[in-house]
Amino acid sequence: MNRLLSVVLVLLAIAWVPTFECSKKLSAAARREDVPYIKCQVCEKLAVQLYHQVEKKRAEIAPKKISEYQIIEIAENVCNLKKAEADWILQIDIVEQGDRLELVEQNTEGQCNSECKTIERACQEVMGYSDTDVAEYLYSSKPNIESLINYLCKDLTQSCSTKPPPVPKDRTPGEPFVAKSAKEAEMEKMLRSMEGMPGAPGMKMYSRDDLMNMKNFGGEDDDDEDEEEDDKFPSNLGKVLREKESKKSDWKNRITKGVSKAGEAIKKHAYRVSNKVRQWWRAKSRGFKSSKPAAKQEL
Repeated sequence: MNRLLSVVLVLLAIAWVPTFECSKKLSAAARREDVPYIKCQVCEKLAVQLYHQVEKKRAEIAPKKISEYQIIEIAENVCNLKKAEADWILQIDIVEQGDRLELVEQNTEGQCNSECKTIERACQEVMGYSDTDVAEYLYSSKPNIESLINYLCKDLTQSCSTKPPPVPKDRTPGEPFVAKSAKEAEMEKMLRSMEGMPGAPGMKMYSRDDLMNMKNFGGEDDDDEDEEEDDKFPSNLGKVLREKESKKSDWKNRITKGVSKAGEAIKKHAYRVSNKVRQWWRAKSRGFKSSKPAAKQEL
C-alpha cells in the first residue's frame, strides 16, 4: 500500500506541477510586523469560527452529545493551515483602510501567500496555550457568539483590550487576493484528507525538480505483487541516465534517450496505478459512508 500511494502522489504531482509551482513562487512568510494591527479582528473571527464549527459538530453527531475532547480538537486545529478547521483563513484578504488594516472576507478560497500566513500567525498568537481553556468554556457554558468573543478576546487573551496602533504610512502593501480555481481547491482538500490514511504519512506535492531528482518512489518494504511491475519501472532516474549505450558515443544523446525512456515508463505505470487507486478509493469511500464513526469518550 505504501508503494501504491507513493506512486499516486507522483502522478498527482506530475499533473499539477504548473499550478503548484506558480503558488510556490507567490508564497511568502508571515509579516509579523502586521500582527498587532489585525490581532483583535483575527480574535473576533476566530471566536466566530469556534462557535460555528462546534455547533456544526454538534449537529453532525446528534442525538449524541459532543465531547470536550472533540471541542479541544477543533480548538487545536482552527489556527493551523494544514488542517481543514483553518480553511476560513484562506477566505480573508487584508486591506489597507487609511491608518488601519481591515480583514475582508471574500467568500472563496485564495492563494495562501504572506497575508494568509500573517493571519495564521496572529491566530496562533491569540490562541497560544488557551485552546483547552476556550474548549472547556465552550463545553460547559455553551455561550452565544457575543459571549464567546468577550471571553476569548477580552478576558482570556486580552487581544482586544487595547486599540490597535495606526499603520505606518510607509508600510509596503500586501499582495492582491488571488482566488483558487475549483480544481486546485479540490485537489488540496483531497491530498490533505489522504495524509491521515494508513500508509500515507506526510504526503505533499512535489515540484518538477523534485521529481527529476527523486531516487525512488516508495519504501523498501514493497509488496510481492508489485515486484513484477518494479522490474519494468525505473526506480532511479539517475541510474537510467547513466546506463551505457554501446551504439551512442555522444553523452548528450545518452541523457536525452535515458530521460525519454524514463518518462515513457513513468507515464505507462502512472496510468496503470491510477486505475487501481481509483477503484480502491471508490471502494474505501463506500465503506466510510456505510459505517458510522465510533463516538469518542467524553472527557
